[in-house]
Amino acid sequence: MIEHYDALETRDPTARETALMMALPAQLAHASASSPAFGQILQNINPAAVTSRQALAALPVTRKHELLERQKASRASSNGNVFGGFSAIGFGERMPRVFSSPGPIYEPEGAAKDYWRMARAMFAAGFRPRELIHNSFSYHFVPAGSMMESGAHALGCTVFPGGTGQTEQQVQAMRELQPAGYIGTPSFLKIIVDKAHEMGVALPSVKKAMFGGEAFPPSLRDWFAERGIAGYQCYATADLGSIAYETPAREGLVLDENVIVEIVRPGTGDPVQDGEVGEVVVTTLNPDYPLIRFGTGDLSAVLSGSCPTGRTNTRIKGWLGRADQTTKIRGMFVHPGQVADIIKRFPEVTRARLVVTGEMANDVMTLKIETACSGPDALAAKIGEAIRDVTKLRGAVEILLPGSLPNDGKVIEDARSYR
Repeated sequence: MIEHYDALETRDPTARETALMMALPAQLAHASASSPAFGQILQNINPAAVTSRQALAALPVTRKHELLERQKASRASSNGNVFGGFSAIGFGERMPRVFSSPGPIYEPEGAAKDYWRMARAMFAAGFRPRELIHNSFSYHFVPAGSMMESGAHALGCTVFPGGTGQTEQQVQAMRELQPAGYIGTPSFLKIIVDKAHEMGVALPSVKKAMFGGEAFPPSLRDWFAERGIAGYQCYATADLGSIAYETPAREGLVLDENVIVEIVRPGTGDPVQDGEVGEVVVTTLNPDYPLIRFGTGDLSAVLSGSCPTGRTNTRIKGWLGRADQTTKIRGMFVHPGQVADIIKRFPEVTRARLVVTGEMANDVMTLKIETACSGPDALAAKIGEAIRDVTKLRGAVEILLPGSLPNDGKVIEDARSYR
């Protein structure tokens, strides 16, 4: 019998979409009023008019580097807003903890139960109330340890805060406490299991695991399965909390119920067709840290159909790489957004990829485009002029038939030889 965390997971998709779009205007209004940064970003936006995905797609995307820039500017100005104006809450009872990601980017943790929304993902991975979970995510600086602990508590589980390192002590704790499962990176659990084997210690209680923070390839999933451990992935970030999670169907990742996810062409805010690889952009309904169209920098794609477990939310393929493909060419940085700017000038072009070849200090830049245009030579000449206008660099143009470019989300491909 398939179990679900709550009735939200099996809602009619139309009912879910209606609920999300009804909540969206209020969240935009709240972000504008309570977050100084979004007060500026959304200053010309009427929240009441944003009631559809099409309207949402017209709003600007805020990417992590912009968040970092605003935080640095705020810290430099000594205005006391360490979050760059993005947080809707301040220090005190409503913000029990502050975390730091590389940059540094500081993230607030609100006081709401299951603030990071991890309980749903843990339930899908097989964890149940009154179980002990061995949590080996870090508890210092980054929020991963707290994210998982708060989700486990919301689920009704007890947590052993194992953290990282001290492998022999981790094995000892697992042997003596007999946890039902593990939460952490897959690589560290493999280290623990290998160490236990080396020590001659059996860990029969550890039957399940939820992984994050690293890739979890099928080969590693099978390695754990051979040792009696069913491992599942979750997709979460320090800015947004849970975004999607794996189920026993093992067919992609199901989106969390409290986020609005778009897949956009890298370097732009333009949504791509379902199935096409692009950047994951998330709007969260979290009132404490109301990020609107936040670009994660991760690549993924929407899977068609619904999960065989009965969960009806949209599924994505999981992590497929990084969207920030900025590349230095002949001493100049070229961004995916610049490629998008070039293509927007030519409606007959359907897709494009900038390929950089050659050896170091001898870069060759070619813009490969897909088009059904009947006059390709004239089009190529015009696009060549646009390349120089936008990037200040000369580049060749290669005309391809529609469907020729790989569906991997790459806008800029660095194929240079660095030998």
